Amino acid sequence: MPVSVESLFGDVVDFRCPWKVVYRLCDILFIALCTLVSNGEDFEDMESFGNERRAWLLQFIELPNGTPSHDTFNRVFQLLDPSVLIEILKNDGFDFIHSLVGTHINIDGKKVKGYSPKSKGNEGLYIVSAWVNEHKLCLGQTKVAEKSNEKTSIPVLLNSIDITGSTITIDAMGTQENIAHQIIDKGGDYILALKKNQKKLFEEVNDEFVWSKVAPEQTDITEDTLHGRTEIRKCSIMKADQLLDTNFLEKWKGLKTLVRIEYERIENNITIYKTRYYISSKINTAAYFNQQVRGHWGIENQLHWHLDVTFQEDKNRSRTGHAQVNLNTVRKIALNKIKRSSEKLSLKKRRFKASLNQDYLEEIVFK
Repeated sequence: MPVSVESLFGDVVDFRCPWKVVYRLCDILFIALCTLVSNGEDFEDMESFGNERRAWLLQFIELPNGTPSHDTFNRVFQLLDPSVLIEILKNDGFDFIHSLVGTHINIDGKKVKGYSPKSKGNEGLYIVSAWVNEHKLCLGQTKVAEKSNEKTSIPVLLNSIDITGSTITIDAMGTQENIAHQIIDKGGDYILALKKNQKKLFEEVNDEFVWSKVAPEQTDITEDTLHGRTEIRKCSIMKADQLLDTNFLEKWKGLKTLVRIEYERIENNITIYKTRYYISSKINTAAYFNQQVRGHWGIENQLHWHLDVTFQEDKNRSRTGHAQVNLNTVRKIALNKIKRSSEKLSLKKRRFKASLNQDYLEEIVFK
């Protein structure tokens, strides 16, 4: 458990020329983290936090040259190698959960709209994150390269974390043969969404569920009603090795189970039906797959939504250098720490309380 600023950021190697350094790098990063925990959003807020909370900060760091200006924060975040903060994000997560064995890791991408509001698709700043569903924390991320997509970024992200004993869920963009191989080779399991970007496999799986004389091995039905909306999910599973050609089984390493989710949503007397397919290297119950598929969207509700709404990420217009990527990472570190608080408050109210109560801020930051 971190007990000092040095244990949080002390291992970060300063990239700046020593004779030009006025403020320690770890002190700048510490103020940035505290600002984002305390309801701040940008570099100007970091400077304001440093000035207003100077007495509190001096308990943990030395500021002989006063508070860094917003321009200083801006320059540091522009030039700092993003991998440095990503490593801190990963280490902070592992220090808290210790092991990923038995966990459900959701992998999904999010576009930072404030970086390039008019860009489309994966253009601009698009970041793929790994989210540990049980602990509700982000464990790693990677930026999607220009003129690329999630297919090339997901393998990089998977290589950066130890997924042994965990189950990885990815949407259809990441349903690629090489990614399935990589997950199995690294000791994990996969549940991959299947759409028409894998046309032959999709059609084969669809035909087996619709036309096969073999009945599904198991079926599980869940029904939830909330805010006047009813959602019904019927999950059916079949054994891959009894239905698919050897060609498919050889291409998709570890493939054992075919999954169909029939989704029905009723709201305002309007009913929407959808059918989704998945492939998995796991052998388990229909209830298990129903839960895991639904749990995948925790990354949208618990990570992406909070970045947009709680931290106002899409309103931030930082565009130069690595500034926006590094801000995104520090937001995730802040989010991980805020979520560990035992306070029965929303995340937004926890941030507000941290801005008012210095003891509470200290508890969160050093948690």
